[in-house]
Amino acid sequence: MLINRSVFLALVGCFLYTVMFNSVYAQQDEKNTVRFKAYYTKIMDSISYFNVTVFSRIDKENVDVANAELTFYNEVGDEEFELGTAKTNMNGECKFVLDNLNKIKPDSTNTYNINIKFKGNDAFKRASKSLSFKDATILAKLITKDSINYISGTLKDTSTDSVLSDRLLNVQVQRLFRNLRIGEEFNTTDEDGTIIVPVEEGIPGVDGILTFEVVLQDSEDYGTVRALVKAPIGTPIKDESTFDERTMWSPRNKTPLFLLIFPNLLILGIWGIIVYLIINLFKISKSKIQ
Repeated sequence: MLINRSVFLALVGCFLYTVMFNSVYAQQDEKNTVRFKAYYTKIMDSISYFNVTVFSRIDKENVDVANAELTFYNEVGDEEFELGTAKTNMNGECKFVLDNLNKIKPDSTNTYNINIKFKGNDAFKRASKSLSFKDATILAKLITKDSINYISGTLKDTSTDSVLSDRLLNVQVQRLFRNLRIGEEFNTTDEDGTIIVPVEEGIPGVDGILTFEVVLQDSEDYGTVRALVKAPIGTPIKDESTFDERTMWSPRNKTPLFLLIFPNLLILGIWGIIVYLIINLFKISKSKIQ
């Protein structure tokens, strides 16, 4: 009877140990789910690109996924065409650039379909994100009426060449830290797909040149579209930036010359003394042998 009870307890112990071991192993082997945020941006007469942010929900917190390699595909019908890869930085962000929108093809409805795939790794599961958009253009220019300057922008659907009315366009002046919004808070295109925004006088610019942006921001159908207009209508100011000069706060390739010359001279001097001492020690040891 005692033997049977001992055998029974041993079997129960082995069962509990196996269950606990498998549970711990399963928890260790469990991978986290990855999520994407993806945005499409087009700059008129320039490039198009995708901004992607990769993150995961771990311990009830959103954690950025760094060094995740993403592959971009163009989906046309039942076919996929690989466009290239990009890797996220330490903030879980990456940018994939298309030099020319003609590199990708739309489907029968003139919609571009992009599939972004992550193959997964030891810590995260595989995941994918689909992104669809149509192509739009903004025709922006500077016009002057009654000595007042205006920025005009016309929004069109590229595939049909039809104007897009009742769409919100923002007009802003490029600035170093944050762009300066001009005009009304909401500039909606009229029946001709056009907005006209007056430009205030006295906006400062280097050599009097201002760069205006007419922006369709985060549209569900067309993504973000930007058109740039340069105009010599600002108040001239002198560029006092020291970015291209050799200063203490410049990047490495703009290190001040004295910081390059004196430390190197000190290093060469120290090594010269060391070599001199080694030569003298070698001479002393050789003279003793003789």
